[in-house]
Amino acid sequence: MNSKLKAHASANTAGNPILNKDPQEDAIRSLYMESLHLVERLHRRLLDVIKDEFDRQGRSDVNAVQALLLFNIGNSELTAGELRSRGYYLGSNVSYNVKKLVDLGFINHQRSRIDRRSVRISLTEDGQAIAETVAKLYERHIGSIHKVGGIGTDEFSQMNKLLQRLDRFWNDSIAYRM
Repeated sequence: MNSKLKAHASANTAGNPILNKDPQEDAIRSLYMESLHLVERLHRRLLDVIKDEFDRQGRSDVNAVQALLLFNIGNSELTAGELRSRGYYLGSNVSYNVKKLVDLGFINHQRSRIDRRSVRISLTEDGQAIAETVAKLYERHIGSIHKVGGIGTDEFSQMNKLLQRLDRFWNDSIAYRM
């Protein structure tokens, strides 16, 4: 665990003797804080990897967050609200980036015939090209992650199960105000 997390963990327990009574809880605290840090860092690193891919191609017309958004839209036609509800993005982040991507010609937008307040979005050919660049990047990683990174199907399966459980725990924390 990095020094920032250690300082945070000890600052949270030093003045509160109740928190120090259970060694199991202290161990979980340390590991939980490290996991939070890793999840945040992995997301930032993914954006760095995507940015690097576009930098290699000499493209500066789209940033990594926007490229990831285009990839996640893929061949779908949906609303910004559906992107939010699927858990991809925060509200203002989606609205800003969708507007920007429409202006740049990467996303089509059309008012719904049923609900005029709702706008359906889909990728233009240029947007599909960006999404395809991200897909090819992921395919390259899939082809080498076991050999180079030493991460195989068992490790991914275990990691995915744990991340799903953490996601469910956080969802329950919100739903049941735990």
